Amino acid sequence: MIWQALTLQLGYNATLVALGATLLGIAAGVTGSFLFLRKRALVSDAVSHATLPGIGLAFIVMVGLGGDGRFLPGLMLGAALSSGFGLVLIAWMIRRTRLSEDAAIGAVLSVFFGAGIVLLTVIQSMTAGRQAGLDTVLLGSTAGMLRNDALVIAGGGALVLLLVAILRRPMLAVGFDPDYAAVRGTNVGRVDLAMMGLVMAVTVLGITTVGLILIVALLIIPPVTARLWTDHALRMVALAGVLGGVSAYVGAAMSATAPALPTGPIIVLASFVLFALSMILAPARGGLALIRRRMRFRRRVHRRQGLLALAVGQTIHEPFTLALLRREGLARADGVPTDAGRAAAAKALLDEARWAALRADPAHGLSASRYDGLTRIETVLTPDQIAELDRHLPRPKGVS
Repeated sequence: MIWQALTLQLGYNATLVALGATLLGIAAGVTGSFLFLRKRALVSDAVSHATLPGIGLAFIVMVGLGGDGRFLPGLMLGAALSSGFGLVLIAWMIRRTRLSEDAAIGAVLSVFFGAGIVLLTVIQSMTAGRQAGLDTVLLGSTAGMLRNDALVIAGGGALVLLLVAILRRPMLAVGFDPDYAAVRGTNVGRVDLAMMGLVMAVTVLGITTVGLILIVALLIIPPVTARLWTDHALRMVALAGVLGGVSAYVGAAMSATAPALPTGPIIVLASFVLFALSMILAPARGGLALIRRRMRFRRRVHRRQGLLALAVGQTIHEPFTLALLRREGLARADGVPTDAGRAAAAKALLDEARWAALRADPAHGLSASRYDGLTRIETVLTPDQIAELDRHLPRPKGVS
């Protein structure tokens, strides 16, 4: 059953929902990347929670007008107006009061969400309208999604991606250094407003798929995961889109096999699985890479200390150091250095003397600052500079 869902064999509607959710996931990952670079992840949480009262009011208004309270475009309009008002209120509080940004966000987030819960409670007691299932906007559910709903989500996601492609350069500039961007003539306030508008659009589109509580995860987890794999900004944005799309696709497809389960948590769990795997496997920042770097550093330290011990005739008692030197053919099992080991030990001792002379010379202060006991002096000085140092050093025996 799960394989059929992943290969889009559960019917037309399930396929449409999965593809729509995929476009939403791509848009969320790409948009969230700029929010992540701007260091405003909490804003997405405020935006998502601020949509709830708008959804409740939109339902009540549509029922009062004799319509279907669960008409998706109407709910999205209410959510957009409510979250937009929340963003304006946050900006006003930051500018006009002495509250910090996180305090203003926290206040708006809690008040708007509380008002939304009150409205949902009122709606549940109403006799008019089809309020059953309206609470799925909290956690998302694709079980009752119609074809038109999926098309609205897919079309909105595509439009968000188009706007991101147009605005990517100023958003990247503001994300990295807003002060420098302002000096270059970029209107930071307008770029921030556009960024928040895109976040709001993704949040509104994700109401039925991920739910307003968990949409923040789809905006933040894919960019964080992508950051583990690359240092290049645009590659991170693209990879975040791919990861967001994969998470949404897998979550929406799997939720089709268990309609009783909310879609949002499944999508978030799929996103977390990718994050956890990246934490382990990422080539630069993953756990395995960290272990490899520590092992390489340990080997370098033991090799260096072992060679210096051989150079001054000390006996090596550390098993790891001795095994390392034996493996490289620099020492025998009893700790006696081989011919290659004697030459390497003499070279290590000479390099220590070179570094000592370098650190004592004020003219080489910058070069000497790179000394850590492991850096090869040949990577810091030219051959002529090394030859000049050697003229003032006694040469250890065994070094030509």
